[in-house]
Amino acid sequence: MNETTTSAWTESRIARAVWQTLREDLFRPAWAFRPLLPLRPERVARHPRLDRIGVRWLPHATVVAFALFVALLDASTYQSWSSSGLVTLGMALVQTAPLLVALLRPVGAWWLSLAITALISLSWTWPGPGVLAHLGVMVLVVLRSRPLVAFEMWLISVVVLGGLHSLSPDAFDGSGVPMAVFAAFTLAIAVAARGWSVARGEVAEQETLVADVRGQHTLLEERARIARELHDVVAHHMSVIAIQAEAAPYRVSDPPEELTKSFSTIRQSAVEALAELRRVLGVLRFESPDDTGMPDAPQPDLSRLDELVDGVRAVGLSVEIARTGAQRPLPQGVELSAFRIIQEALSNALRHAPGSQVRVEVAYVLTGVGLRIVNTPPTGKVQPSPGMGHGVMGMRERASMLGGEVTAEPTPDGGFEVAAFLPAEQLTDQRANPAVDRTADRAAHPAADQSAGQPAGRRGAEGDLV
Repeated sequence: MNETTTSAWTESRIARAVWQTLREDLFRPAWAFRPLLPLRPERVARHPRLDRIGVRWLPHATVVAFALFVALLDASTYQSWSSSGLVTLGMALVQTAPLLVALLRPVGAWWLSLAITALISLSWTWPGPGVLAHLGVMVLVVLRSRPLVAFEMWLISVVVLGGLHSLSPDAFDGSGVPMAVFAAFTLAIAVAARGWSVARGEVAEQETLVADVRGQHTLLEERARIARELHDVVAHHMSVIAIQAEAAPYRVSDPPEELTKSFSTIRQSAVEALAELRRVLGVLRFESPDDTGMPDAPQPDLSRLDELVDGVRAVGLSVEIARTGAQRPLPQGVELSAFRIIQEALSNALRHAPGSQVRVEVAYVLTGVGLRIVNTPPTGKVQPSPGMGHGVMGMRERASMLGGEVTAEPTPDGGFEVAAFLPAEQLTDQRANPAVDRTADRAAHPAADQSAGQPAGRRGAEGDLV
């Protein structure tokens, strides 16, 4: 390949690149709908009166006012050229129409303005108001395009209008060069204004991101503080309860079997509550089980429902279990959430309806498992204890995480009913990923296990704590 061929190939490649750029900037999006947006709400939010009078639409009002101004100039200019008022009005409207079109389709409005101005230039010496309208259209395009588009429009306008104007009788009146320089200066100001606006928007976006990061950092600090307070307050008292419950039977000679069993239940509940507290602290501090020194133990499932119910019965609550359907293993996430929902419902019955009778129904269906925990009104002299109100929220979070639903509402006879359905047909892939289930348990645990630590609510067997 000789030098001449190489030069021609290079020039051809440059020409193709230039044409591709012009095509992407001015031809392909010629009639794309790109409306001029009103001012951002935050710019006028500080001034409610300005917002009420429609200051957000100030850019559009400015364009309309400029179009009317140019139309008046056109009318006064063409009045001496034509004695017909309709012709004068038509010429004025034709040259100012692209300004209004530019509010919606800027690039197409520029091509329309260029064509109108070029046709008038063939029979008129530099139609000043028309060129002014064409410059206004270019400014509107620049405010919504990249800087290179300004140079492309200016160059094409100068070449086309300058070439056509050179064909008119008064081609050398000296007005073309000043108009080109004035247009370049105006477009440069428009490019700078757009750059400033874009930079200001990016700064505002960065400030928003920084504020979000600071908010997340504050949230992490708050979670760490909550974890420290939980450890300092709850852990100490629960440890004292466990120690005292273990030592109490030895302080009485020949204690009754019922008393020994009650203290054993109290101690076991306190130990389990401490283990649950450690899990909550691990979630608040973003720690893994290895970080907290807690073994990665298996999570409870519905096979341990009888153990849970036995623990509740031991503290004086009458509980009946009813199972329907073909019992089968469910995905670990479903098993865990079902166990936790029943656990929380029983704890609420202990707390809010002492002495009531509770019925736990577990229905295995083809698409999942249904739960129903209903208790009668409280009886006896034991007064209900108030709760934090987060138990029902935790149950709903667990169900929604699996695509199920939970309803909790009073019954007509004064009791309370919790009904839940957990789908299982699309969750079989979780069997091979127990870590997902453990993560889901920790995510929902702080809301679902608010009753941890209450003597009346046994939180599970020792296998859940080791």
